[in-house]
Amino acid sequence: MTQAADWTGRIGDVWAQEWQRTDRSFAALTPHLDAAILAAAPSHAFRALDIGCGAGATAHALATARGDADVIGADLSEGLIAVARSRPPLPNLRFVVCDATAAAATPVDLYVSRHGVMFFDDPEAAFARLARAAAPGAALVFSCFAERRANRFAADLLDALGRDGDAPAGDDPGPFAFADPMRVAAMLTAAGWQAAPPARVDFGYRAGEGAAAVADAVAFFHRIGSVAGLLRDAPISARAGMERGIEAACARRLNDGAVDFPAAAWIWSATKPGSAL
Repeated sequence: MTQAADWTGRIGDVWAQEWQRTDRSFAALTPHLDAAILAAAPSHAFRALDIGCGAGATAHALATARGDADVIGADLSEGLIAVARSRPPLPNLRFVVCDATAAAATPVDLYVSRHGVMFFDDPEAAFARLARAAAPGAALVFSCFAERRANRFAADLLDALGRDGDAPAGDDPGPFAFADPMRVAAMLTAAGWQAAPPARVDFGYRAGEGAAAVADAVAFFHRIGSVAGLLRDAPISARAGMERGIEAACARRLNDGAVDFPAAAWIWSATKPGSAL
């Protein structure tokens, strides 16, 4: 289980160091999310908050596309915010180190998140706080992973380590906490949001590329994801066998110089009841 507080320490630091490869892994999903965000954005000037903004890709894309927007990216990780701030500066974009629910101190017209909301310790309470800080008619757009068995970068590697990658991941905070759309819809409704049915996006999760694509993918999984934790905690005597299994799983997905795993995500869009001014 990954809790929100974990991002203030080692996990956040690792993601900051691996931001280019993590952005690459989502590259095939990003256009779908960015399009959904722009479709939900008000036609007039507005304030937007990127929840768990990470290295800042989503916030930067929104601020670039909508110069009339006041965009804030919030994340618990100082390392990730440092990376976000290193992107080309924009006059309508700023990044802050804090809990996103604390950053929503003034009426927000649009909340966005790329795979950040699954780590809320109490998601229903967090969504309710966001709703209370939202302007009437405000929108919420976020992406999250679908079921683990559809995300083979996780399932295949767990299978390679002798675990059941197709087993449900559970509802604890973590990458697959929002896999069940019925659960997410119920949480959003209880928190005061009106959600449309989510859009499912199947995409290629790129773990490695280039002349040494398999080695690139193996190095990535050593750092990012649940397998990284399993490797770190395993007895030294077991690690060589585990690494061979991971390498074989990556090699099976190698095609045309890239290691792409089938993956699936939900893109959710919701609104706060009331009329926008």
